[in-house]
Amino acid sequence: MATPAQHSLRSSQLVAFDNVAAGHDGVLADKHGSMIVKPCKFAEIDFYKSTFEHPDILAHIPTFFGTLALSSPQERQARQELQAWVAPTDRSSHRTSKHLEPPTLAEAQQAWAPSNGGKITTDSAIVLENVAAGYKKPNILDVKLGSRLWADDAPPAKRARLDKVAGETTSKPLGYRIAGMKTWQGKEAIKHHVDVSLDGYKTYSKEYGRKFTIDTVHVGFEEYFFNDGAGVIRRLAKRVIRRFVADLKDTMDYLSKEETRMYSASLLFVYEGEGEALEKAFQEEKELIRMRKEMRQVEEQAPRTPNEETNGTSRLMEAALHRGAGLVQAREQAPQQDSEGGTVDDGEEDEEVEEIVWPKIQVIKLIDFAHASWTPGAGPDENVLHGIRNVICLLEKLLDRDS
Repeated sequence: MATPAQHSLRSSQLVAFDNVAAGHDGVLADKHGSMIVKPCKFAEIDFYKSTFEHPDILAHIPTFFGTLALSSPQERQARQELQAWVAPTDRSSHRTSKHLEPPTLAEAQQAWAPSNGGKITTDSAIVLENVAAGYKKPNILDVKLGSRLWADDAPPAKRARLDKVAGETTSKPLGYRIAGMKTWQGKEAIKHHVDVSLDGYKTYSKEYGRKFTIDTVHVGFEEYFFNDGAGVIRRLAKRVIRRFVADLKDTMDYLSKEETRMYSASLLFVYEGEGEALEKAFQEEKELIRMRKEMRQVEEQAPRTPNEETNGTSRLMEAALHRGAGLVQAREQAPQQDSEGGTVDDGEEDEEVEEIVWPKIQVIKLIDFAHASWTPGAGPDENVLHGIRNVICLLEKLLDRDS
């Protein structure tokens, strides 16, 4: 079984990551932008590590490369020693924390306070694939899933706060809400709109998504998908939406067969937000599919050796197109076989048969697993599935308009 690696990156190799639509501050990226470093608690690290025991989920989440320490061992030791000697005084007993026993569950729950999206206090981070890498102008949407947003171990104060948020937004009735969004507005937008950054992007905060009701939430998705100023005309946008619907149905099918609980998880949408680049990507993909079809036809007509007739192994990739996969490195090996059908190891590395770089069009992933767990015997996560069904329903309504 594959296991994640412990990565070693110098702080000088990391830069602030600015393609975050929602979530906590402090996310970093490598200098090439292919990986992100997300500070997190051990619960999320443990969940990502556990995904290697549940390989079917891997297609639905960002690639997990391993963990990263955000500070050196010496820094962590010094901080621990400092916290032990210089600590808030316990007013009830006038003892410093060096002599205090660990807090009880009730004390910890009473001390809970919301982070409000600030930077998490932690020395640990996960290293993930940057799902938005490779796009010319990625448009990013974070949709938080679930009518219930808190896990079983959440303190009463947190439960009350999150229930209030859910009740005042689309989370409670629909099982989802827009948590954040970032869209490219086009080359001319910076001249005409004060809320557009110097790179032409408009960022929508979590407050933007919280204002919607079940009757108006479609406006937020229309804002995300339809953008004539950036060249994403309705014809192109609807092609992207159809692919998202297909991918969401795949995700829903997977989750309906799995037993998990993913409180406050999100769907991360990314698509090419520059109209010309998006049109070109569709054309390139069409040409790649045509070329692969011709290659298969040539192979089927070519003479085959007796050994190939026996084992029926094809040297050409037969995997169907994975929409939104971006970089697909699909390799199928044709192992040599002996007269009894056993595999022969000739001591050489397998030949790399085919490598295809699919153009970047769109991708969707499940993210944010700080409160996720596997729950054998509990059945599928209807809290999350309810939200995904309603997102699909809304997107299909967008497709029906003006059709």
